[in-house]
Amino acid sequence: MGARRSMVSSDGRPGRTGRNRGARPLVVLAAVLALVAACAGGAGGAGVAADGGARLAEVEPLADPGAYVGPSSAVLADSAIVPIADEPQPVLPVTVTDAQGTAVTVTDVSRILALDIYGSTSRTVFELGLGDNLVGRDTSSSYPEIADLPLVTANGHELNAEAILDLAPTLIITDTSLGPWDVVLQMRDAGIPVVVVDSHRSLEGVGLLIRQVADAVGLPAEGAELAERTDADTEATVARIAAVAPPEGERLRIAFLYVRGQSGIYYLFGTGSGTDSLIAALGGVDVATEIGWDGMRPLTDEGLIAAQPDLVLVMSKGLESVDGVDGLLEAVPALAYTPAGENRRVVDMDDSQILSFGPNTADVLDALAVAIYAPEANP
Repeated sequence: MGARRSMVSSDGRPGRTGRNRGARPLVVLAAVLALVAACAGGAGGAGVAADGGARLAEVEPLADPGAYVGPSSAVLADSAIVPIADEPQPVLPVTVTDAQGTAVTVTDVSRILALDIYGSTSRTVFELGLGDNLVGRDTSSSYPEIADLPLVTANGHELNAEAILDLAPTLIITDTSLGPWDVVLQMRDAGIPVVVVDSHRSLEGVGLLIRQVADAVGLPAEGAELAERTDADTEATVARIAAVAPPEGERLRIAFLYVRGQSGIYYLFGTGSGTDSLIAALGGVDVATEIGWDGMRPLTDEGLIAAQPDLVLVMSKGLESVDGVDGLLEAVPALAYTPAGENRRVVDMDDSQILSFGPNTADVLDALAVAIYAPEANP
């Protein structure tokens, strides 16, 4: 067949203030996560994330979620992958212009590495129906279908050139969330096609990411269908959440904290970090955005007290790193001066899921909503 040409673009949204002007906030997040991974053994976790949680449609929501006392965990009801096609037939060769403006021609997708700090790109390949073509994984790709593949990241999220080359990939799909970047350049110098997708992750960007990955593997039609399915599922889930969330003026004030106790790292995520769109979809008020907190910055007592969250979202390994809610309150004393701290209202979710913003976005939102609005539904 003749070569197809597909344009893969980045939204390229700039950071808003200060020295991050012109930098995309999630690229900054990637640097934060990579730094912490080197210090604390990784943000994604090497184990397989648990599922089997309740679904929002099946539970009785709290009459007053703001009055609830105690922590809860968000657990996916079902993490199983449902491919959009059983035996897709990639249209190759295909030339794409990736998120960095590089033209890449892909002729073979029989041995794929899809790598990022979120585990989103590998899951997208699976959901497109090409999971059997994946030959390795990153640390954050910990779902059951991929867990047995060899790791090509070390020390958390550091690309291992030798491990990658040993797998002889015919295509690498990645973004700027992993490093060192010299390894990516080395792969290109070795003649391996490398397609760089957009590193920005948010609720609004899920469809774009799916289409970028699909274009790179020669499955644009399947990509469009998967994006449409994901968007429809997400919209339906957001509508279910809106039906149980408090009305305007009474919504829960929510903060997302990035915590790594071993390294003494505590960040508050705000506008443009992706957590703002997550919190809005959950029917909450993103207090970091409300106080003008752009991107992600080191947490301050003043900022947290000014935000006055009713509830705090954290990654599970982050909560573990401070020995649970008691340890978090000890490590961040200012939290005790907020409703979230007074009520011990902390909701955690697996690191590889909570900010993945991939094809399972609807399930992630549903699980978080259960933990927030029906916290006693899960054991």
